[in-house]
Formats: sequence, structure tokens, C-alpha cells
Amino acid sequence: MKKLSLVSLFIFCFIGSFIGSFFVSQITAIKFRQTLLYDFSNVAYSIDLDNMTRNPIYLKMISDIRNDLVSKRENFLEVNFPTMEIKLYQKGALAKEFPILAIGNPQEWGGSPLGLYKVISGNKNSFSTTSRVYMPYALRYYGKYYIHGEPYYQNGEKFTSSVTGGCIRIEDKYAKEIYESVEVGMPVLVIGRAKEHYQYTNKKLSEFPEISADAYLISDLDSGFVFAEKNSEKQLPIASLTKLMTAVVVAENIALKSSILVETEMLEPYGFTQVLKSGKRFGVVELFYPLLIESSNDAAEVLSRFLGKTKIIEMMNEKAKAILMEKTEFVDPHGLSLENVSTARDIFQLGRYIFNARPLLLDITRSEEVRDFRKISFNVEKLSNKNIFIDEPNFVGGKGGYLRKSKYTAIFIFKFLTSDEEIRNIAIILLKSEDREKDTQEIYKWLLENYSLSPSPLDPK
Repeated sequence: MKKLSLVSLFIFCFIGSFIGSFFVSQITAIKFRQTLLYDFSNVAYSIDLDNMTRNPIYLKMISDIRNDLVSKRENFLEVNFPTMEIKLYQKGALAKEFPILAIGNPQEWGGSPLGLYKVISGNKNSFSTTSRVYMPYALRYYGKYYIHGEPYYQNGEKFTSSVTGGCIRIEDKYAKEIYESVEVGMPVLVIGRAKEHYQYTNKKLSEFPEISADAYLISDLDSGFVFAEKNSEKQLPIASLTKLMTAVVVAENIALKSSILVETEMLEPYGFTQVLKSGKRFGVVELFYPLLIESSNDAAEVLSRFLGKTKIIEMMNEKAKAILMEKTEFVDPHGLSLENVSTARDIFQLGRYIFNARPLLLDITRSEEVRDFRKISFNVEKLSNKNIFIDEPNFVGGKGGYLRKSKYTAIFIFKFLTSDEEIRNIAIILLKSEDREKDTQEIYKWLLENYSLSPSPLDPK
């Protein structure tokens, strides 16, 4: 019995030691995993714990929507600007390709809209009241924008130009073939740039700084590469960042030669805008200056009257969905309501869209005078610019916002030069920040130190 007891004791101790070692190893493994998650929670890498590799994150681009449509075996049109082709897909398979003759020029307000839309209507011969020409086999896919054949005047003479006012022009024979192959409601995917995967190397010379913002995202605007993020998919109030979408929708859906008479009731929103006077008439582009420079709520209200407040809010929400802003909701055109919500990732998509399709809006945020269709009635330089980095030579543009409960919000875009002479555009997005200027400066410094970047001054106009 004594021998048996000793053996039993030995076996018991051995098993207990093994079990104890197992639990210690599991606790250590859990702590190790937690350490990994903590160390890299703000630096955007997905971690493969089995292979101990860190894979960089790239945000979704408009071109990625193609894969979604293909996997669903959809019939759709792809308008591809990099290749200057329209591609017809049937049940998810590429059926035909057609060359594009001309598209809009975003540097002259005529950029063709990008994103996912659908065929709204078709007409064998539409008339453009702006250009006073006929457009054969015209398919309207968004607002005032069409895919159409070669335009011509009433006398039959062809209208020729190297760019359009934003529509997509193709040869008549191809326009006819596409017209006869599509139906109302078919998706139209408009791609503005090819997908890229530019690789960055982090030298790890400094830790990511402490940031006061509740949510932030730092990402390459061109490739979607994410340097760092926190709560980037959390819905938060965006305050006056709303005005960027207001400007986009108005720029794309109102004839920019139009003007509007300001009435007293339009100047009721919170704040005072010195240059806007009741009884005075202002042009569309003219109103963009106080809207984006001084963040004028009055200007947002006046601009909303071109389309009607209900209509513009509806169009702002539709536009958001078209450009991958899936968690964004707008309820007013100025951002005074806390119900104007978005995420850092969605604001990135808005910034990328403006950069590629409506860059003149970014120029305005820097107090630059851009092409207008009438004489500006005030001195742009005398407007007080609330975009705090306008004196930085590599500041591309952006916008800030503030409400007491939303705190500070911002999207700031900067142009950098890499060590291999590559020009990159990087966006810093902050939501619910205590101090957006300090947060941005700390992030900016971290980028310079860790990614071999240097400020790249903007090209002179």
C-alpha cells in the first residue's frame, strides 16, 4: 500500500505539473496575443499569428466594386478612365469593350462623376440645353450626366472637342450598340484611376503619438494604404465636414453659371457671414468661397435652395452611397445637427473623391481663386480661412468642423515626396478631437520620421 501510495503521489504530482504548465503556457499565449493587439492597435496591419507576419491594410477603392458585381453575376457597364474604355458585362462576364472618345476635365469644373450609379433613362436623341447640341443614343446615369454618341448641332454639323462637360462621349456605332444592350436600372461603375499597391516601409524610429481624437485615420489618398487608424469605422458627428458633400452635390447638379437672390430667411442659421447680404445676387462658385473658407452656414443654406433643402439632402445621401461612404447620413447641408454622422473611413472616401473628381474645391479651401463664370463680388483674400494649415506649402486642401458635442473634426490632405522621388498624397482624418491642430502636427511629424517622407510643395498655378 505504501509503495502504491508513493507511485500514486508521483503520478498525481506529474499530472498536476503538466496541467499547471499547460495553463501557464495558455495564459502566456493570451498575454502575448493581447500585447500584439495592443502594440499594433493603432498601426494598421493585419497580423497573422500563425506565421507572425504583418500584412498592410489598403482601403477599398471604387475599382474594387467591379469584383462585387462580377461575383453577383450582374449585368453592368464599367466606364474605365485609365484605359479609356467602356466595358459591357453580362452575368458577371466581360462581353464587349468600346473605346471612349472624350470625358470631362476636373480641372475646369467639368470632371465626370466617379462611383457606382445606374441607368436612369435612355433617349435615342437627347438635347443639351447647356451646349445646344443633340446627343444620340444618350443614357443618363446620374444627375445631368450621360453616356452618349457624337453630339451635333441642329444643322447636322458634328460638335468636336477634346473634353466634355462631364458626360462620356463615344462613337455613334458603339453608343447605339450599348444603348440597345442595356436597360433602366443597370449598374454603371465609373472608375477614375487604376488600383495600385504602393509599398511603404516603416523605419520604426518613434512610437505612434498619443492622439486626443476618438477616431482617426491616416492613409495614402492614391493607393488607400493605411498608416494608422483608431475607431475608423465608428459613426460620429462630423459637423462642418458636411459642407464638403454639399459643395460636391451642388457642383455636379447645378449649372455653374446660375445665380441666386439671397433672402433674409436664408441667413437664419447659426453664425454671421459678412459678404452675404440679403437682396444681393450670388453665383454658385462664388458661394463656395465662404462655404469652404469661412465654413459659412449661411452659404450652405443659400446653396441648398438651388435644389431645395429636402432634395439636396436626399442627393447628398445618394452620393455618399455611390462613393463608398456606407456609414454616412446627412440631415442638413451645413452640419449643425449631430445627426450628420460618418466614419473616418467614409470621410477618407469623400476626400479621395474630391481630390480626383472635384479638385477645384480643394483649391478653394486653400483660398485659391479658381475659374468662375462671373466676377466675384468680394475679395477672397479677405475671407478668414478656418483651414489651419493653409500656410503649409504642401497642404493640398481640406476642411475642419466643430460643435460642442462633436468636438473638432477634420480632413487635411498633404503632398509628400518619398525617398525614391515618388509623390504621394496623404490624408489625415480626425473625429471628436480635443485639439485637431496638435493631433495633426504630431501625426505629421510621425510620418516624416518613420516613412522617409519630406514635404513636397504644390506646383505653382
